[in-house]
Amino acid sequence: MKIDPLTMATLQKLLEIALTICFSVIIIRSIRILEDYFYNRFDSSKADNLRERKVRTQLQFIRKLLVAIITIVTIAIILLSFESMRKVGAGLLTGVGIGGIIIGFAAQKSLGNLLAGFQIAFTQPIRIDDVLVVEGEWGKVEEITLTYVVLNIWDKRRLILPIQYFIETPFQNWTRTGADILGTVFIYTDFTVPVVELRQKLTQLLESNSLWDGDVNVLQVTDLKPEVMEIRCLMSCRNSGEAFDLRCYIREKMVDFIKTSYPESLSQTRVLLKQDPS
Repeated sequence: MKIDPLTMATLQKLLEIALTICFSVIIIRSIRILEDYFYNRFDSSKADNLRERKVRTQLQFIRKLLVAIITIVTIAIILLSFESMRKVGAGLLTGVGIGGIIIGFAAQKSLGNLLAGFQIAFTQPIRIDDVLVVEGEWGKVEEITLTYVVLNIWDKRRLILPIQYFIETPFQNWTRTGADILGTVFIYTDFTVPVVELRQKLTQLLESNSLWDGDVNVLQVTDLKPEVMEIRCLMSCRNSGEAFDLRCYIREKMVDFIKTSYPESLSQTRVLLKQDPS
């Protein structure tokens, strides 16, 4: 069966496009395989995973950037394989000066986010799995893309912020240099409460709880107010999640201990009644 020249040219063009796409897919898959190799090598499931999270953050950003570049180059190669598109491209090059200015103004924010992404990937004010407090919300960094960051809030909501936000706006990073953190519990009692007994009870509670890492155990009277005495319990934990659970446990047990052992020392308002001399 003889194929006419027009059909042959069409088939050759389709084959050329298919080969270009296949080659791009092979490169992208190779990048993902290489990323998986490094992910397995730098396992972030262990407790002290600061170095692993640093590497994973950079790998994720570099992979997304390379995939975006390969996709754009592939589309450009396919389009430029058509004679009509080459003519359009030549026409665009003549007006590249004015066009570049217009595109620069139009994509100013996008380019700013891209440059911010480079800065975050290599200076790393945030990393994958970092615990942040942003806009009054507590959560973990779930994903860092070329233009935005996804924060997994503690109640399973997702807070999505432009990546440039983390360059221009202050925020709290609880795992910047390590996952360990101090937990604080404030208790407000009457002045008659025996502080030494409370300190002993706190030690007993911490030593019986596996969430405590055994490092910091402090109970202090931090303030005296007209109606109450402020007592601060300070304890250390391996990470912020365990610190939250331990704080709730200590708060509950310490209040229960005061209610049971020293009910008269709970926070109360005094009323002084004086007998009328007459």
